[in-house]
Amino acid sequence: MSKKENVKYEANINQFLDKKIYINVNHLEKGDYELRVINKNKLIVKTTFKKK
Repeated sequence: MSKKENVKYEANINQFLDKKIYINVNHLEKGDYELRVINKNKLIVKTTFKKK
C-alpha cells in the first residue's frame, strides 16, 4: 500500500452570515483526517476524524 502525500487546502472567508461553520465531507476519500482551526497564526482547535 503506497502512502499518499499530504495536500493542504486553505480557504479565506470574508464574513459569515451567522456563527456556524459546516464542513461537508461527502467528497473526501475514505481515511483519517486532521482539522485545525487557527486564529492569528495560533492553533486554537485541533481534531481528527475518520471517513469510512
